[in-house]
Amino acid sequence: MSDFVGYCAAQVADADLNLTFPVAVFYPTDTASQPETIGLYQLDVARDAAPLAGPFPLVLLSHGTGSSGMVHRNLALDLARRGYVVALPEHPHNNRDDDSWAHTAQNLQARPRHLQLAIDHLLTDARLASVIRPNAVALIGHSLGSYTALALAGGRPTSVSRTPADGPPRLIPVPAADARVRALVLLAPAIPWFLAEGSLRGVQVPVLALAGEQDEHIPPGFIQHVLNGLPDANRLDYRLVANAGHFSFLSPFPAARVSPQFPPSQDPPGFDRARFHQQELYPAIADFLGRLLR
Repeated sequence: MSDFVGYCAAQVADADLNLTFPVAVFYPTDTASQPETIGLYQLDVARDAAPLAGPFPLVLLSHGTGSSGMVHRNLALDLARRGYVVALPEHPHNNRDDDSWAHTAQNLQARPRHLQLAIDHLLTDARLASVIRPNAVALIGHSLGSYTALALAGGRPTSVSRTPADGPPRLIPVPAADARVRALVLLAPAIPWFLAEGSLRGVQVPVLALAGEQDEHIPPGFIQHVLNGLPDANRLDYRLVANAGHFSFLSPFPAARVSPQFPPSQDPPGFDRARFHQQELYPAIADFLGRLLR
């Protein structure tokens, strides 16, 4: 599609909670890219360049708890080069700089709504609205981001009772299924909130799910068990990635940040994260989305 990737930043408002949150957006452009420092990373992009005419499908990537959209920067760049507008929201109060909503009911309610608000914003953004296909949206989620994607696509989550004092499971209020969403990609999905009978019945879109064989946080057998609750097994493409860990789906980190003291940079012994991303992960996602959104 294009060798060059444009980048711009947006601020999305949540009037109900009186807050705003940032969204990094990557898209095809014919303006030459150059090294730019974005957050903690240096990327080859054309800052605030005019996008190509499009129209292009829209992909949103929902990061895991306490993380950042930029941990999926290489996937975003790859998809933008293939002809997608790719948005990386930073979930408020559940990111690397402010994780004050971690493990709260408020966070589980807010996350799907913030994806929806980001879609609404981008479809009216003066820079991008004219080049986005409004009914060709895909959601990609890692870990808790997969919960977020399923909840916006028609999943009806319930609370997880860890002690008797928690009482019986209760419905978590989330938006109704967003009809603009046409496909989901789930990476190392954290989804125990969809164990209740029928909680995934409303998810009517195709799902590509990848689980790490050596995931140290979420057993792959549990992931497959939960996803068996989807209404149509023929619309689920479930793949077990040999020897991958929970964080193996994040973009490889710069050498200076790779350390056993920084678990997101670590993989099981013998796993080549860079090779997996370039040779398996990005082509699999591009093929899946290309069949559904083109």
